[in-house]
Amino acid sequence: MSVTTLAFPDEPEESEKQKPAKARRSRSRKRANGEGTIYQRKDGRYEGAAFVPTTAGTFKRIRVYGRTRDEARRKLTKLLEQADQGIPVAAESWTLAQYLAYWLEHIVRPERKPKTVQGYESVIRLYLIPELGNKRLGKLAARDVRAFISRVRAQCLCCKHGADAAREVPRCCALKGGKCCESLLSTRMVQSIHAVLRNALESAVREEVVPRNVAKLVRVSAPKYRVNRGLTVDQARAVLRAAQDERLHALYVLALCLGLRRGELLGLRWDDVSWISCRACDGEGGEVDGQDCEVCSGQGVEGGTLEVVQTLQRVGGELRFVSPKSEDSERTIPLPLFCAVSLAKHRARQLDERADAWPNWQEHGLVFPSRVGTPMEPDNLRRSWGRVREAAGLGGVRFHDMRHTCVSLLLHLGVAPDVVREIVGHSDIEVTMTIYAHTSLDEKRAALGKLGEALG
Repeated sequence: MSVTTLAFPDEPEESEKQKPAKARRSRSRKRANGEGTIYQRKDGRYEGAAFVPTTAGTFKRIRVYGRTRDEARRKLTKLLEQADQGIPVAAESWTLAQYLAYWLEHIVRPERKPKTVQGYESVIRLYLIPELGNKRLGKLAARDVRAFISRVRAQCLCCKHGADAAREVPRCCALKGGKCCESLLSTRMVQSIHAVLRNALESAVREEVVPRNVAKLVRVSAPKYRVNRGLTVDQARAVLRAAQDERLHALYVLALCLGLRRGELLGLRWDDVSWISCRACDGEGGEVDGQDCEVCSGQGVEGGTLEVVQTLQRVGGELRFVSPKSEDSERTIPLPLFCAVSLAKHRARQLDERADAWPNWQEHGLVFPSRVGTPMEPDNLRRSWGRVREAAGLGGVRFHDMRHTCVSLLLHLGVAPDVVREIVGHSDIEVTMTIYAHTSLDEKRAALGKLGEALG
């Protein structure tokens, strides 16, 4: 007897969706501790979260978000990679304004000179905080910095500060339908604003508040320094002739011969000057027949040394004596005969001036004080220079150009650049050679004349 076997179709397997949730979870790999978690929010976005180290030495649950699961996963993976590399996240959610206030008070003020602090504070108050202050430090991007620099570069200062509206008779921005005067920031000032932001963010990187300095990614053009700022020998002589009757004649001698900065001259003390007696007259200043010594002009000195140890600056509305600009600015300079004699004559006139001003004289031991012995206002020196400059027929030449003159003339006389650098106190020889050393038109003409003779 045959047996018939009935064939039944295979029963379909249970689909993944029909399986209980517990069974589905059992088939997926469980995430280990420290790998974070990713889940979908009610609004449809995906959220990733993980505990990572912070700059305070603790662990903090940080969340990342994405429109898709892959986007959230990539952000979470990057966060965990940084944690594995030892890069902590910020313990606090700083805004740029909050960090700049912290940086200025706790990092800049204890380390920098008062004049530098004042400059940083003004840049932060006038430019950085109004434009970028509310931006989260961790979310600041290079494009934000680039857009900020572009806005600052194109912004009219008259419009920004309301200068035209403060005038008695407005003439541009404050007029209805008036044309902007386009008083823009200089290239140097734009560079300074970028430098302050870059320095602040670099400090944030060192303190592990942010992982990178986005301001470094933005290039800002450097200013182009004008050439031939220095005076010629004839112009320098004209300055000394014009200053002959000024009470600050010796100051102009030191500025031209030694290249001292304005603050260094006004901060100079007699204790910083030492003399070498004239050997021709044994320091007596006169000859046997009663005539003045021809070498020292009757002053009894033929040289000496001068030490630059402090400088006078106006900071926060008051005059202060501070240390020189850099470590290389603290220097000892030998006094040539011309400078020593001028200083000795100035010392004698100052003694007479002190006697005439007594009892109102206030002794501070300064070489170039005011008429009553107090530190001299820089504006008073500016007015004196204005008279001398006009008498010498020099037009718009600046006082600082005499420093350029000293450097240029020394280099043109064949003095080694490293020696010139030490005389004027530059921190880098590149400054001496690129900013101050300029070839005169006469030297170019002579060089091309030689070439023409050779070719002709």
